[in-house]
Amino acid sequence: MTRPFKGTINLDIRDSKPDWSAFLADKAPKDAPNVLVILYDDTGMAAWSPYGGRINMPTLQRVADNGLMYSQWHTTALCSPTRSCMLTGRNHHQNGFASISENASGFPAYNSHVPLECAPMAKVLRDAGWSTFWIGKCHTTPIDEFTMGASKKNWPLGQGYDRFYGFMGGETNNWFPDLIEDNHFVDQPYGPQDGYHLSKDLTDKAINFIRDAKQSEPDKPWYLWFNPGANHAPHHAPKEYIDKYKGKFDDGYEAYREWVLPRMIEKGIFPEGTELTPINPMPEGRYTEADAVLPWDSLSADEKRLFSRMAEVYAGFSEYTDMETGRIIDFLEESGQLDNTLIFYCADNGASGEGSPNGSVNEGKFFNGFPDDIKENLAMLDKLGSPDTYGHYPTGWAMAFSTPFRMFKRYTYNGGVCDPLVISWPKAIKARGEVRDQYHHVTDIVPTILDCCEVKMPKTVDGVEQTPLVGTSMRYTFDDAKAPTTRVTQYYEILGSRGIWHKGWKAVTDHGPFSGVGNFDKDHWSLFHTDEDRAEAHDLADKFPEKVKELAAMWLEEAKRYNVFPLIDYSIEKDIQKIMELEYHLPVTSGGKYTYYPGTLPVPERSIANTHGVSFKVMAEVDLAKDANGVIFANGSRFGGHALYIKDGKITYCYNFLGIPPEQRVTANAPSPGKHIVGVEFTKQRMGQYNESHGPLQLYVDDKVVAEGEIRTMTGHFSLCGEGLCVGYDSADPVSSEYGLQSHFTGGTITKVVFDVADDAYVDVERHMQAALARD
Repeated sequence: MTRPFKGTINLDIRDSKPDWSAFLADKAPKDAPNVLVILYDDTGMAAWSPYGGRINMPTLQRVADNGLMYSQWHTTALCSPTRSCMLTGRNHHQNGFASISENASGFPAYNSHVPLECAPMAKVLRDAGWSTFWIGKCHTTPIDEFTMGASKKNWPLGQGYDRFYGFMGGETNNWFPDLIEDNHFVDQPYGPQDGYHLSKDLTDKAINFIRDAKQSEPDKPWYLWFNPGANHAPHHAPKEYIDKYKGKFDDGYEAYREWVLPRMIEKGIFPEGTELTPINPMPEGRYTEADAVLPWDSLSADEKRLFSRMAEVYAGFSEYTDMETGRIIDFLEESGQLDNTLIFYCADNGASGEGSPNGSVNEGKFFNGFPDDIKENLAMLDKLGSPDTYGHYPTGWAMAFSTPFRMFKRYTYNGGVCDPLVISWPKAIKARGEVRDQYHHVTDIVPTILDCCEVKMPKTVDGVEQTPLVGTSMRYTFDDAKAPTTRVTQYYEILGSRGIWHKGWKAVTDHGPFSGVGNFDKDHWSLFHTDEDRAEAHDLADKFPEKVKELAAMWLEEAKRYNVFPLIDYSIEKDIQKIMELEYHLPVTSGGKYTYYPGTLPVPERSIANTHGVSFKVMAEVDLAKDANGVIFANGSRFGGHALYIKDGKITYCYNFLGIPPEQRVTANAPSPGKHIVGVEFTKQRMGQYNESHGPLQLYVDDKVVAEGEIRTMTGHFSLCGEGLCVGYDSADPVSSEYGLQSHFTGGTITKVVFDVADDAYVDVERHMQAALARD
């Protein structure tokens, strides 16, 4: 019972009196607002039109005209960490999110399990009388709990949300997403050939969730966290939206910076006199070469054409998603809810530099430490943004869209941590279309929401004493543009990049993320007076050495207070195996064998047998009819993956290496009808220049090698997330173009598929399979 029972209980119902008030849920305060948080990915301050950028965002402009734009709102520089702060109102290291879920490691700050002492705000609002919904990207669920067999306590519903529809990891294919509804995986409702795009689907669900709640609980307010896939890679958009920007980025990213800064100053985002920073501000040897920017005038005509088109795709993606988001605002206005809806429209970190200097048609190359090839990228020019690419623009555009700052996402300069934020609440905010300059941080969002909803953070949640919120409410800024900033200090740390802001001064290390430099005690700290130099253009460290020492010591104290250590800066190019060793892996069985079954949902890649950078064997027990056809197993997509399948009387193993053509295929005649054991053995013999594995692949039918060939395999994952292992079909985007979307196995049965990652050679296949069967 939630409250004392005040009725009367006697032997006879005639002498008893009920008391429903003891059992019904609490109600929100009278006239409490709805709350809508719209959180984009990977968007710098200089991208969107309300802030002066070239990307048209009519919905954001509409919200800004009806509210306030913030010029000094800050995030963590990376998506999972920022989202964890918006989830709980605590700093990301307190939440166990020093990095993204997929990069979690077994340390308190890095394990991606939110402690019970940091309860999500949704639990508090739900208990206080709000309906709670989460739409789109999650990225705050531990990587070891992505599977259907895992506990769901850290999935959105377990985190206090009544409904969830979206994807679990850091990104997904916008044409073929990996979707979850509530606590289970679901297929997308229709395909791109019928007009599907993730942004459209998420908007439809958001409106439906609100409608469903309001028709049964019309007076109950709601809280909706709306997280589209935009603007994270892969950059996917309908062609008509991409074409709206044709030629609009042909002047190049350096010219864009010169063009956009005066517009930002004119709009009041920056003060007069704000200066541009260098395009490559990091000292040599202090950052990864993948984060360098190629000067525009050093590019060939073809490269300029390619890079311009990549920016057009990104812009089209952003505007299309803003248009779809506008349907939510339209619905709220039509249903009379907009006036009393508190809206936050923002981004989780600066523009992304994960496209490398050359851009990419497959962002998976970045996460595998494999370089892009300009010729390969040019060949896909006309397909950018379509299902045939998994694209990302080059670092030059990340620098441009983060104007006027140094660097971009993953760096603790303002280029990584200063982001657009618009707040609107027509009923309660008198000001319209104004800019607010107070310094704030993502950890201030939860206190602001609770303040506006007149809900206090309880001392205990679910019986656990709570860690205090670390932020401050921003409500004081709503109607007082000149109110002094209430924040005093904020530390920053992501992937070894460190910074701290205190009373208008900021110190930042010259230590790049993924740099592999180590020796953190020898880092140089730059010093900026941000009250006068918002762009962080002028390093004052030599002029004020005592201030540098003060702030460096303060950072250390904050790091100890908020559980920051250890610092990890491993290089993707040089240390990818060390990174993989730190990550969560499915514990290896004593025999190195794992069994999977048909008729099941996809199994996330991080929770299956690891076939990356190792020798491996895969065996399948099948009973084939004469017309057997389809996928026996598949893992990954056209942008990286492998599959074993039968088609047109042939059995084929395909390894799709980072989507680079041609697909690597080893093929033989399909087995005769009847029971067989079919499988493959890959023997890793050497490592290539970029840590890829090379060796022979043998295709087996029963105990005979029926075909073989030399292949190369990926050391990193097939994808950052999603695209799990399937038996008897291939989910969403197919590994091989040979079978395409027609993947389901027919004409026989698959009993099971066994992956063997032990070190022994593939000898006596039947004995291996019999041993696997005996364990079931």
